[in-house]
Amino acid sequence: MRACVDIGGTKVAVSLSADSTSPLIGRRSEPTAKTGDNDAVAQQILRLIYQICAEQGIDAASVDRVGVSSAGPFVLRDGLFELATPNICGGIAGPARGLPNNWMTAVLEAPLKQRFSHVRVENDAVAALEAERRWGALQGTDHCAYVTWSTGVGVGLCVDGRVLHGKNGNAGHAGHSFVSDDDGNALCGCGNRGDVEALVAGNSIARRFGQPAPDLFAAAAAGEPQALATTEALCRVMGRMLYNLIATLDLERISLGGSVFWHNRDFLLPRLAAEIDGKLAALTRDAVLVPAGLGERVGDYAALALLD
Repeated sequence: MRACVDIGGTKVAVSLSADSTSPLIGRRSEPTAKTGDNDAVAQQILRLIYQICAEQGIDAASVDRVGVSSAGPFVLRDGLFELATPNICGGIAGPARGLPNNWMTAVLEAPLKQRFSHVRVENDAVAALEAERRWGALQGTDHCAYVTWSTGVGVGLCVDGRVLHGKNGNAGHAGHSFVSDDDGNALCGCGNRGDVEALVAGNSIARRFGQPAPDLFAAAAAGEPQALATTEALCRVMGRMLYNLIATLDLERISLGGSVFWHNRDFLLPRLAAEIDGKLAALTRDAVLVPAGLGERVGDYAALALLD
């Protein structure tokens, strides 16, 4: 049996599967552990796997392969991945960010390797990219990206048919690129002020505008002038990041997912496309934005895509 793990800044979800062609079973989801020792996320994963096995009548000893799709960045310690994830590790940006721990990293791969024979950890956007290329909206594309607009902003990149990883598995962290001089209340969990994630991520919207993202986008869709102006500004920031990806890597298609995008996709997609269309046509012509083909299940299937 295989365990499929999706770690985000908001929640951890775990499912089981017999193989890559079998349906996912026994899905359990909880808020991401952020208190206690810095192995709390790894211990949460182990507990959820055992709980699912008990519920499904599966011998836990039969689970020997684990794919982990996780928000990054990562650091390598003795060749094993630890999370240096701004929305999980409170020590990175300090108390101003409001997370209930002082972790600089969250130990992840080492505790899992003590129990399972095969563990593969990838950035969640990279894993989602692999899933979208196999089963979703990026099938048949060799120059593409998956972008998640959710609690944070993540990117997985593929050029010339090769998924990009980088020296520590952190290729694609365009959410921490700068597109603005904003240095007011746009504090990212990584410590940057004014990067993409600090400006537009789901966790930053309430801090910046005093309104949760779902309420803000609902008001904008209803035509409320201030909400509409605010969301147009958010789309300019996100659209510029997407344009920069296309211009830098000569991409043909970008698949978009994540809770902020997915629940507002009809409102957001044309506005994001407008930030790309017509700009330096030699680079942007035929480059398209599409909703994730796997929809809200992309995170679950992302982990499964790691286990072939």
